[in-house]
Amino acid sequence: MGRIWFVMVVVVFGVTALTVSAQEKGSDTETVVKGNSDFAVSLYSKLKEKEAGNLFFSPYSISVALAMTYAGARGDTAAQMEKVLDFTLGQEKLHSAFSALSDTMKIQKQEGIELSIANALWGQTGYIFLDDFLDVVKKFYGAGLRQVDFAGDTEGARQTINKWVEEQTKEKIKELIKKNVITPLTRLVLTNAIYFKGDWAIKFDKNLTKDADFTQASGEKVKVPTMFLAHLRSKIKNLKFKYGEDDALQILEMPYVGEKVSMVVLLPKKADGLADVEKNLNSENLNKWVASLSIREVNVYLPRFKVTCEFGLNEVLKEMGMPDAFDESKADFSGMNGKKNLFIQAVVHKAYVDVNEEGTEAAAATAVIVGTKSVPQEPPTFRADHPFIFLIKENSTGSILFIGRVMNPKEAEK
Repeated sequence: MGRIWFVMVVVVFGVTALTVSAQEKGSDTETVVKGNSDFAVSLYSKLKEKEAGNLFFSPYSISVALAMTYAGARGDTAAQMEKVLDFTLGQEKLHSAFSALSDTMKIQKQEGIELSIANALWGQTGYIFLDDFLDVVKKFYGAGLRQVDFAGDTEGARQTINKWVEEQTKEKIKELIKKNVITPLTRLVLTNAIYFKGDWAIKFDKNLTKDADFTQASGEKVKVPTMFLAHLRSKIKNLKFKYGEDDALQILEMPYVGEKVSMVVLLPKKADGLADVEKNLNSENLNKWVASLSIREVNVYLPRFKVTCEFGLNEVLKEMGMPDAFDESKADFSGMNGKKNLFIQAVVHKAYVDVNEEGTEAAAATAVIVGTKSVPQEPPTFRADHPFIFLIKENSTGSILFIGRVMNPKEAEK
């Protein structure tokens, strides 16, 4: 009997700002957050080598989808996934910790904020999966098994899954799974979808948005709509953000409604300084930069932008150290069906971000920063008119929900 495979699909959609709530402080949850952050930065470093332009993805979403897959991994396949994904808790504790983390990030419905995370398993009709595997993904990830006929109606199965993705992302992500990605030999598709929409705690005035120069890494300038938020005591009181800088970098943290989620922007002081910032990007430095910020009055210039990114992550994950999962002769996902005849055929990730005057969603990381504590007479100016990194983080846990960079705000999508 030939080898059969499964497909893992990760889809992310974000528009305008976000807010999340979390109180869980258990050590296992903190371990998962740290592991996710380490993986986020490692994956960013890999993807930026392959993508010359804008970049945007959800490391949290990818981690969740791979955690569901890991639930069925055994032997060397599981060990490689543990190392790459920083899954240090093992099968016994990891899944309950992910569940606890998900619970902490559920948002109470309120005006201007929406965050939804959905998981699903799509299995071949009549194919036998182990109850233990199905129980884990349902109990801890809310992913019940949905039956489709990959073998007899491959196109119908593809359309069914894509329709679910469209519904979960308010029809912003369409045709996620392209033709020929799944085949009659596919037996399982794991999906994770995130939809995020929120408003800035302090909104930009659309009347102040003007076209301004944005200097690309090449030195070429392009005109882009640039939002402006100034320290105007007569109109907005307490117009303050968390801000810090050093000789090479400015960092700004802007909260969304409720202030439980923030966007962090890492802006090199030199127009061609992004590469140097990226070299210093790791989770430890990122934590130091954010912790060093102090509340300041800041004049903010930020370009309006949209980015759509779509990735096939097979090769990247192999390079990071988990090749066995994709190798039909070595993969061991016997925890799914009791046999060693399953391997991953494809990991697909798609993400969308829209940053405007009302709000945003994004992701990022960057170099060491020391917060300035002395307050000058005039507030500092944060002018994002050249390439920068951005991220969206959940503040109570420190989870990086989204991360990316802007090389050219006019490059709407790739």
